Amino acid sequence: MLTELRISGLGVIDEAVADFAPGLSVLTGETGAGKTMVVTGLRLLAGGRADPGRVRRGADKAVVEGRFDLADAQTMHPEDRDELDRLLEEADAEVDDDGTVIAARRVGADGRSRARLGGRSVPAGTLARFCAPVLAVHGQNDQLRLLRPDRQREAVDSHGGEPARRALSDYRSTFHRWREAERSLAERTGRARELAREADLLRHGLDEIDALDPRPGEEAELDAVIRRLSDSEELREVAGQAHEVLSGEAEAAEPVVSLLDHLRQRLAGAGDPALETIATSIDQAVAALGDAATELGLYLAELPVDAADLDAALERRQELRALTRKYGTDVDDVIEWAAKARIRLSEVDTSDTAVAELEATVARLAAELEQRGAELTAVRRTAGEDLARRVTSELAELSMGGAGLVVRVTPAGDGLAAATESGLDDVELALDGPSGVVPLGRGASGGELSRVMLALEVVLAERSGGGTLVFDEVDAGVGGRAALSIGKRLARLARTHQVIAVTHLAQVAAYADTHLVIHKATGSAADPADPTGSADERTGGEGVVSGVRAVDDSDRVTELARMLAGMEDTDTGLAHAEELLAKAQSEKSQAQVDR
Repeated sequence: MLTELRISGLGVIDEAVADFAPGLSVLTGETGAGKTMVVTGLRLLAGGRADPGRVRRGADKAVVEGRFDLADAQTMHPEDRDELDRLLEEADAEVDDDGTVIAARRVGADGRSRARLGGRSVPAGTLARFCAPVLAVHGQNDQLRLLRPDRQREAVDSHGGEPARRALSDYRSTFHRWREAERSLAERTGRARELAREADLLRHGLDEIDALDPRPGEEAELDAVIRRLSDSEELREVAGQAHEVLSGEAEAAEPVVSLLDHLRQRLAGAGDPALETIATSIDQAVAALGDAATELGLYLAELPVDAADLDAALERRQELRALTRKYGTDVDDVIEWAAKARIRLSEVDTSDTAVAELEATVARLAAELEQRGAELTAVRRTAGEDLARRVTSELAELSMGGAGLVVRVTPAGDGLAAATESGLDDVELALDGPSGVVPLGRGASGGELSRVMLALEVVLAERSGGGTLVFDEVDAGVGGRAALSIGKRLARLARTHQVIAVTHLAQVAAYADTHLVIHKATGSAADPADPTGSADERTGGEGVVSGVRAVDDSDRVTELARMLAGMEDTDTGLAHAEELLAKAQSEKSQAQVDR
């Protein structure tokens, strides 16, 4: 849930802070006040394109910060929640003690963009991934995206819930295995001669390596052995002298260990505590020298003396170095090359047996893919029929009683030739109206498309919970009773989601739980030719400054009266607005009771 939005230097908004609460929040204001800039700011947070033309005139940058409460993340689908947790961990984002995280986007007038999540710098794409499950912005461009086949298919799959998610996952797993098997078969049959040559080279290399059977780290072991064998006489002399001194084997010499032990005994028996401490240290030295004498004896016993051992070690090292010149920088690299070569050899085997086995695998996976595709098609048709029925019912409530949604799930082509990662189907949403059943793009006006999208959101929301839905003038092109219906539906949607709606209709705004007004002030620098102060909302005039304030009680009634007919300063307008607000809030309360 979005709890706070801060905007500075964006369009006509110099500095503004908006606090959002659960339920339905509406944003209203005069034309040019900057309502669209709030939606633009949210799009930036969602990883949208950074347009330097949106930076307020005279400002060097635009900054948008949003604070999100992740408490409702528990209502997400487990996969979405796990993805969100992984994303926050990867970004090393800090989550505040109250369970909120701040996402921020900065756009410079020079076109440079910066993004931050939880206090950490991240790519804009990371913000897009973070916002995907928690924030959805719907505006005129999003309505156009609804006309895309992939978005229509996603809507049907979303309504299909867990059965559709599982069927699509099973299909995609089989699809990728089938495509890989087909690719491998095509490679083997189409490049048989070339692959046969590659296989011969791989076998030759593996034969060489297997003949020597190198061990990891063997080169270092051989180097140590060769060094000892080469210097064995000198090493024996040095180690022998040390062993004689410590063990007392030297002629007419008393062992060092015995001398030290005698000194220890005398110091320990002197009766002085200070000398006793020194005696303890000497005792430890005696033990260490005794161990050293033993180890030197073992070293001398194991020290090789056969010259043939040196020749064998040198020859083995030479053979290993011949391998490393061909297959790697050291023995470990050679062993790794061999492991990869065995895998590659299994892939390029062009023998009749190998090709026949691969053909059988492709045929088996093709049959499995057709079965998985048929299962996915069946789930989509069931989900599409239910979605169409529910959306048609919603459209009747949105003053589109003569229209209905039709979901078509048809084969994409001839068998597996048309198979894609998304299935074997074409999914199309159409509108059944006075002109018959026609695709949404050809049979719906802008206002109708807005209502279809809202109806879809209301229905799809029944299978999901949490998250923030933003609607930018979803009521465009409608009025009267249809506007009231839109207000009711937004309020209904707000039972399970946080809903933020930019609207110009009082009939919609009256249903809000939180009413925010984008207000503007015109200073001395305003264009004298524009007495209304309605500057270009895209960049903001130097004399126009917009802010956000929450309204309630009488202020809210005044704003609704302004929206109704610009009659905020008349008793009739205020009375009408007050009646509208009371009726809308009463209907909301009754709906909660009925629920």
